[in-house]
Amino acid sequence: MEHGLLKWRLGAVLSLRAIQNKAGSLMAALTLGILALPATASEGKANELELGDSCYVEGLSDRLRCGFITVPENPQLPNGKHIQVHYAVLPAIKNVNHEEALLAIAGGPGQSAIDNAAGFEMMLSKVRQQRDILLIDQRGTGRSNVLDCDLPNQSPFAFDDDNADSLAEAQKCLGKLTDTDVGQYGSLNAVADFEAVRAHLGYKKLHLYGISYGTRMAQLYMRLYPEHLATVTLDGIVPMQQSVLEIGSAIDRGFELLFKDCEQNPSCHNAFPELKAEFEKVAAALANGPIIESVFHPVTGEKTQLTMTRGKFYGAIRMALYQASVRALIPHAIHQSALDNFQPLLGLFALTTDNAGMAMGMHASVVCGEDIHRITPAMREQAQSSFMGKTMLEGLEATCKVWKVPAVDDSFSEAISSDIPTLLLSGEIDPATPPSWGTLAMEKLTNAKHFIAPFATHGVAYQSCANNMVADLVRTGSVKDLDGECLTKDVRRSFYLNASSVEPLATPASTTSSAKE
Repeated sequence: MEHGLLKWRLGAVLSLRAIQNKAGSLMAALTLGILALPATASEGKANELELGDSCYVEGLSDRLRCGFITVPENPQLPNGKHIQVHYAVLPAIKNVNHEEALLAIAGGPGQSAIDNAAGFEMMLSKVRQQRDILLIDQRGTGRSNVLDCDLPNQSPFAFDDDNADSLAEAQKCLGKLTDTDVGQYGSLNAVADFEAVRAHLGYKKLHLYGISYGTRMAQLYMRLYPEHLATVTLDGIVPMQQSVLEIGSAIDRGFELLFKDCEQNPSCHNAFPELKAEFEKVAAALANGPIIESVFHPVTGEKTQLTMTRGKFYGAIRMALYQASVRALIPHAIHQSALDNFQPLLGLFALTTDNAGMAMGMHASVVCGEDIHRITPAMREQAQSSFMGKTMLEGLEATCKVWKVPAVDDSFSEAISSDIPTLLLSGEIDPATPPSWGTLAMEKLTNAKHFIAPFATHGVAYQSCANNMVADLVRTGSVKDLDGECLTKDVRRSFYLNASSVEPLATPASTTSSAKE
């Protein structure tokens, strides 16, 4: 949902939303058992008490190892405020390699890796046969001194997000983050935390898997600590040279691909021959102001007030583009919206009301420090021609005026130069990180392969055979024999032509004809 402070996140968020339903449910919070005693990061094996402490994650029956290290909030002030950086280890099934683990890095920026443990375990099950899976809640997320922003008390269905005051909401949020230096929650400090956890646990080498914004973190790890990396997988790639604010054009591309796919699909085109025109009709109507009506809540079934705004309309569709199974519902939802029935669209909107598990204060710290200063006149001009781009940019600029995070050095944006074996994965219909971003990331990677899955959205390894490719990379330590032929298998879902079926409903005339026969 795009309340005040981060309504720009309609366009900016790069998240794990694509995997959450595939994991069986929206990831619930981690329930920790006995935590490790506070410890400072140091090279070598952590003591047995810390490694033996246990935790459980909803969706997994396995008992995990868990703990935390303490680190300075500001690395330049080692005697100042300290924060806890929490980790969880999914132990290898065969436990044959104690010196290596795979570090899975969550997206966002702002998502908890530990809360998404069930999704990571599902995708990395083959890797886990012989490697531990390490999850770290990046500083500012999950259990690691989370920088969260309370949402307004008003129902997300009734809230008028199009007229929210981003500046005022940002000020309210920052006012709640007392005793916190929000400028210390960027990617560079977080990568140093990751390395401290590796040293604390005694792993000699890490394999990295980063998804979406997590690919930025993985690339920084490649730049700063290459000696401790065995392999890297970047899935849904955000190249260092690219500001995440370029996502506005990626979103528009995702919408256009949806319209094109429906037009080229005979059943979808026959059912919704004017899909793009219907979309534009609804958007134009909502541009004049929100539509307020009484609807049935998509979860409880109870009557509730809906304030349908242009932001909700775009946002619900945009987030639905992340998942192939949900993407199949979009044409029907758009068509019904054009008929003044927003009930089908509310099922899609309900997927956005938890903020995708984002710690939005941390989200702002990262993007305000690492991306906003990279806005060029050309990007600004392009954003003005796109509702999503314009909304994102205006909301971000308002937020960053309050956040006042120092910009990273220009060297931050340089292409990663590395010979570490690296697998890059892009989904052709990804609405957030298009294949061209993966191509850009390849610029100075001398031992890498980039595969484009023609039928995948965001998070290729969660919806295709690419999870096997990740396992092969970890097992062999080489990209040489990786083969992406299996990615060409058509795994598309048929578009829903009505509320319950991918098949056309029988018309009265056809039913009568069949009865006579």
